Amino acid sequence: MKAMVLTKLVDVRTHHTPLSLQELPEPIPGEDEILIKVSTCGVCHTELDEIEGRTLPPELPVVLGHQVVGTIEEGTEKGHRVGVAWIFSACGVCDHCKAGEENLCAQFRATGRDVNGGYAQFMTVPKEFAHPIPNSLSDSEAAPLLCAGAIGYRSLRLANIQDGQLLGLTGFGGSNHLVLKMAKHMYPNTEIFVFTRNPHEQEFARSLGAAWARGIEATSPQKLNAIIDTTPVWKPIVEALRNLDNGGRLVVNAIRKEDVDKETLLSLDYPSHLWMEKEIKSVANVTRQDVREFLELAAKTGIRPEYQEYALEDANRALVELRQGKIRGAKVLVNQ
Repeated sequence: MKAMVLTKLVDVRTHHTPLSLQELPEPIPGEDEILIKVSTCGVCHTELDEIEGRTLPPELPVVLGHQVVGTIEEGTEKGHRVGVAWIFSACGVCDHCKAGEENLCAQFRATGRDVNGGYAQFMTVPKEFAHPIPNSLSDSEAAPLLCAGAIGYRSLRLANIQDGQLLGLTGFGGSNHLVLKMAKHMYPNTEIFVFTRNPHEQEFARSLGAAWARGIEATSPQKLNAIIDTTPVWKPIVEALRNLDNGGRLVVNAIRKEDVDKETLLSLDYPSHLWMEKEIKSVANVTRQDVREFLELAAKTGIRPEYQEYALEDANRALVELRQGKIRGAKVLVNQ
């Protein structure tokens, strides 16, 4: 099978071909696993974190990709469409797993980091971690929903807002453009304020119904009850806290930040940024419940991602464009 393989860690800003196209043996499913013929795979900023060494180091070589849609190749469910998300497996027996919080399991394994993912023509996954894809979603629509959408859904739940309260979104790429769409449905009386450095993304946010969209350092016209941050850097955290109302919550939807330097950290001032019972809440991956609930929500309400399609062989171009901030919605690799 064809696969785009990461063999060494590099800086995508200067190394524009981090992945190599290789012919690999078709994977053989183990016990309780299924073989999937991959049709599409979303491209995520987490893959840049993997390539550039900010996440827990992947075991190289590895096939990236954790927003996978395809069809089951064998067994009684052959031909059924399924998706694979960031969570590839968990132990199933620890307290977190028993509580439905397998995203916090110490034995959590990530698709495309700890095992080969979806930048390929085939992959395997434990059957219980494959998610049915609703019929109303196309393959390319469904792929970004498996991570950008599902983790956005979890972030919105963790924001703990009530209808009519004010919501901020910092960064406006693959995840937050979906958060805006789901927030408009779940909280119809909530106004949404978007902070993003890119004027095109600001215009995009307003076109989707944002009440206001300005730069990262802008001051919102009103203090916000909750803000969801999806940026890869630290400075927007400090700016978001400044715009947060008393008792508000900042939800950080990121695995790593790229530039946690002492100067920026020292600018986090307790009285002005954190006092008055403001909270910072991190998001750790997703659970199976998050993925399945959000897929059903998207199917029923018509939430669809904006996306651009690339051939599997063009994965490097998609990653470089993502690194350069050339984003309008999500990026999806398609097997021809």
